[in-house]
Amino acid sequence: MNQLIDQIQTLGPLSEALKSALMGLLRREEPARKSWLLQPGQVSDRLYFIQQGVVRGYYLKDGREVTSWFMREGDFIVSIVSFYTRQPAREYVELMEDGVVWSIQYEQLQQLYRDFPEFNVIGRKLTETYYVLSELRTQNLRMLTAPERYAQLLTDFPDIFGRVPLKYIASHLGISPETLSRLRGRKAV
Repeated sequence: MNQLIDQIQTLGPLSEALKSALMGLLRREEPARKSWLLQPGQVSDRLYFIQQGVVRGYYLKDGREVTSWFMREGDFIVSIVSFYTRQPAREYVELMEDGVVWSIQYEQLQQLYRDFPEFNVIGRKLTETYYVLSELRTQNLRMLTAPERYAQLLTDFPDIFGRVPLKYIASHLGISPETLSRLRGRKAV
């Protein structure tokens, strides 16, 4: 829990009362590899912090899995649309490794915002950070070539190939596994 509290405090100060309230609400889980934190049709009711592991978000398109994102230690994850609209999710959120996550329910988070107005600043900064990441992912898919997307992924997540199966990485990059193999075989990207 200390890692999570430290991460939150990089976004803004936590009073002792807020820290105590937060620590009382956070739930620690140790989901196994290949388990889902969310599936389509469920309403996303928890905001997660990854202490250990890699998580991917994906959806099905014409029966194929399309990987939208990967997150790892130190990241917060949530199905944004479902969590904030309270509507059923369209995506899967799956662990790629055995993990340790901390989470808080939607209503608990809303209560913290009401009880501790200073926590709203932290929530806003967190939302801004992940909105920017989402926009960058979208821009990269639209504007970068496959070799450029591959190079960016290696910059952002250098140890991904030891942690995530190649088919999911290829899907995330919008390329075939064969193209990914060719890119990986190049000496310089």
